[in-house]
Amino acid sequence: MKTLNVVVWNEYLHETKNDKVAAIYPKGIHQAVADGIKKLRPEIEVGTATMQEPEHGLSQERLAQTDVLLWWGHMGHDKVEDRIVDRVQARVLQGMGLIVLHSGHFSKIFKRLMGTSCALKWREANEKERIWVCNPGHPIAAGLPEYFELPQEEMYGEPFGIPAPEEQVFISWFAGGEVFRSGCCWRRGNGKIFYFQPGHETYPTYHDANIQRVIANAVAWAAPQGSWEAVMEAPCAKNPPENLPEK
Repeated sequence: MKTLNVVVWNEYLHETKNDKVAAIYPKGIHQAVADGIKKLRPEIEVGTATMQEPEHGLSQERLAQTDVLLWWGHMGHDKVEDRIVDRVQARVLQGMGLIVLHSGHFSKIFKRLMGTSCALKWREANEKERIWVCNPGHPIAAGLPEYFELPQEEMYGEPFGIPAPEEQVFISWFAGGEVFRSGCCWRRGNGKIFYFQPGHETYPTYHDANIQRVIANAVAWAAPQGSWEAVMEAPCAKNPPENLPEK
C-alpha cells in the first residue's frame, strides 16, 4: 500500500514576531500540527512547509507528491504568490486533499475554491468554545465524544460566507452565545476539502487531544481516491474517427 504523503503549510509569521505565540509553539504551528498527526497516524509520512521557503515550500515537484495539504495562514494571506495558489488549486482538482485551518478561511486558495467571500464575524475574547459533533457517523468524527470543549478560543460567528457545506461535521457554540459551522466538507474536482475553525495562534489549541484527533481523521478522509488529469482538447479534435457519416 502506498504511503500517504502529507504536508502541513504555515505562513510562520506570528511565531517569529510574538513571544507569546513562540512560547506555545516553539517549533511553529506547522510542527505542532504535524506532530499531532504523526502521534495518531504513525504510518503517514508528514512534512512541513512555510512561506519563507523558496516557492513557499510548495514546488511543482513537491505538490505532485503530496496527497493531503494542510493550510494555516492569517497575517500573510496577501503575501502568498498567485502562481503557488494556481498550483494548489490544480492539485486539488486532480485529487489532492486540502484541510484549511482556522484563519485560513480567508486565504487566497480557500476563497478561490469556495468562490465566495468566506467572511465571518469574530471576537478575540479568551472564552470557552464547545464543539458539537453534529454528524457522529462521519469518518472525521470517529473516536470523539458527543461534544468537547476548549477553555480558550477566538470566537468565529455566523454568518459565514461559504457555499452550503456538502457535509457538516461540527457546529460550535461560544460563551457569548454565538454559533458557528466549525467543521465543513466540500469536493472540488476529485479533491476533498475540509475546513476546521479552532486554532487561534495565542491559545494551545493544537496541543489538545480532541483537536489532534479531528485533524488526523480529516487527513485520512481527505486522502485521494483517484486522479484526474486535465485534457485541454478533445482527443479527436485533430484526428477525428474515420467513416463518420456525412452531415
